[in-house]
Amino acid sequence: MKKHFNMNIAIVGLGFGAEFIPIYQRYPGANMYAICQRSQDKLDEIGDQFGIEKRYTSYEELLKDPEVDAVHINTPIPLHGIQSIQALKAGKHVACTVPMATTVEECKEIVRLTEETGLTYMMMETVVYAREFLYMKDLYEKGELGKVQFLKASHQQDMDGWPDYWPGLPPMHYATHCVGPVLGLTRGEAETVSCFGSGTIREELHEYYNSPFAVETTHIKIKDSDLTAHVYRSLFDVARQYRESFEVYGSKKSVEWPLIEHDPLVVHTAKKPEPEIPENTECPDFAHLLPQEIQPFTQGGVYDEDDHQHLSFTQGAGHGGSHPHLVHAFMEALLHGKHGYPDARESANITCVGILAHESALKGGELLKMPEFTLRKS
Repeated sequence: MKKHFNMNIAIVGLGFGAEFIPIYQRYPGANMYAICQRSQDKLDEIGDQFGIEKRYTSYEELLKDPEVDAVHINTPIPLHGIQSIQALKAGKHVACTVPMATTVEECKEIVRLTEETGLTYMMMETVVYAREFLYMKDLYEKGELGKVQFLKASHQQDMDGWPDYWPGLPPMHYATHCVGPVLGLTRGEAETVSCFGSGTIREELHEYYNSPFAVETTHIKIKDSDLTAHVYRSLFDVARQYRESFEVYGSKKSVEWPLIEHDPLVVHTAKKPEPEIPENTECPDFAHLLPQEIQPFTQGGVYDEDDHQHLSFTQGAGHGGSHPHLVHAFMEALLHGKHGYPDARESANITCVGILAHESALKGGELLKMPEFTLRKS
């Protein structure tokens, strides 16, 4: 693989993926080198908007380009595993949107390849770089939470009308937005999982995945710890506003996600008079952790709407301002050898929790051990 002073980045998939183009373009040490999209019209539209000359409609052809150092994959979920494997075999570093893969076998192969080649892999889990998570992490690292006693997360969304692989998807199969934060806060690893299905989605949705469950609710035992975490998800036939939530309960302070989107977090402080225990708290931004060039991307309204009318830009930064933090973590790993959380084993642990949880639900809540390859080496 050719080495560059600047790392040549290729973005694959230009729906959500286009969000990251201007961040890489401004990032010191990154060269936004190439884009890849099956549709030539979409490829040229984005390429022209951002002045990117290298354009591919074939992922396989992109991987043959010796100038590409790293790929950032933003394609549909069923392609994540195989495309990450192909890229690693082609000698490219990989950033991949969630989840890592859809099977335990694909996760295992990605871990094997990274350890065999020394290449960097990072799953781009937005929640563990969202400002709400960074706020809780800051409290944890300063000791303000006290002893962490319990962690909880949920992701509820109405996926009716979504195309392709979404109809009937088992809730826990795409659970990284729940699992990522409950493991990421303490950098814990899931050791065992147990999951129950609850309720039933309408019958015409059963056939896609042979899964009837409206809700899947999972308990995770965290390795080398007295902690457990509870996560639950629903995708169809449950009346609930969209909500990705993460909550941490400590001996000194606890932080709860609002029940209604865009309301403030609630911080509970122990040993205060009862009416004073809870306090609504506006979450601070954490742009100061980033290089100055990309700090504006943590906030909405940073995109030049006169020049860039792509829908994902006009909707604002989204995902808790996490996008520039994700790019920073990946680039720090590539340029300086720092740890880009989550790496391959950590990503496999997070992703396989969901895959095994659904398997547990089908077995009536049976306790399942996480595969050895998803755990850090002793």
